[in-house]
Amino acid sequence: MEKAAVKSEGLVIPLIDFSRFLNGNPEQRKETAKAILHGFQTAGFIYLKGLPITPEYRKHVFETSAKYFRLPTETKLSHCWTTPEANRGYSAPGREKTTTLTDIDDVKKLRDAAPDLKESLEIGREGEPDHPNHWPEEEGELVGFKETMLGFHAKCKELHMEVMRAIAVGLGIDESWFDSYTDAGDNTLRLLHYPEVKKDVFTINPGQVRAGAHSDYGSITLLFQDSRGGLQVQSPTGVFVDATPIEDTVVVNAGDLLARWSNDNIKSTIHRVVEPPSGEGDVYPARYSIAYFCNPNFKSYIEAIPGTYAAEKDRKYEGINSGQYLVQRLTATY
Repeated sequence: MEKAAVKSEGLVIPLIDFSRFLNGNPEQRKETAKAILHGFQTAGFIYLKGLPITPEYRKHVFETSAKYFRLPTETKLSHCWTTPEANRGYSAPGREKTTTLTDIDDVKKLRDAAPDLKESLEIGREGEPDHPNHWPEEEGELVGFKETMLGFHAKCKELHMEVMRAIAVGLGIDESWFDSYTDAGDNTLRLLHYPEVKKDVFTINPGQVRAGAHSDYGSITLLFQDSRGGLQVQSPTGVFVDATPIEDTVVVNAGDLLARWSNDNIKSTIHRVVEPPSGEGDVYPARYSIAYFCNPNFKSYIEAIPGTYAAEKDRKYEGINSGQYLVQRLTATY
């Protein structure tokens, strides 16, 4: 029986030892895969421990990320996010509004009323001539920034592929079924900084959050967070429940495209980032997190996974191109 990382309001998010899938015997691998799939089917979220990425390495990546956000604003703006097709570069506080809304005008109204209190840097697959990454000048404490982030991008890509293999085993299809959909690495590494903020900001504007309620767009998201807290996941009762940070874990959630791909056998659950649990003083400290947004290869055509429907009439969705789907969703967000 897996331990619950979160258990409240009918929401149970399991804490699963992923090393049992990576290094275990066939029975342990199957058992772990089933637990992962069950977590995605019931909660849409899981916590994984026993990761192939060491705590020391993750600490180095977080420290390197914090150094980037200490750059002057005008320097960061020179790396500015440009288009949904590229989905690379820096977004200043208030630029993006995460929401469940899809109408551009509705999103703008919400952004104007309660802008998200965060800044970010998106890093995509390196080596795309039409969509280059926006790298800072490597001087001072930023020497080695590109190497660190590309290395982490590669490690997260491998972790993505392994989680998808576990889902395949859980579904009872060939373990490598997803490999040809995930081998390109069309994923986005997002460095996130939620600046320190006065507590009364949330009192003055009750609708204010650090990141608005939303679901993710792709296959899965790997979320590495610091100890500050603030992530909440919507429960079956509609109440948002704290997804408290657990040291040396990654929070993994299923995205909308995986839910569609699985014919809704897997859930994409709404979540948000709010003010953290209250501490002393009148200011909330800065929060840092790193999200790795995983997608099927952008050239992939996504239609229901074998075994997720009994007959053709049971398919809930038409097939769709992965890259086009992502662009459609990002267009409304920025």
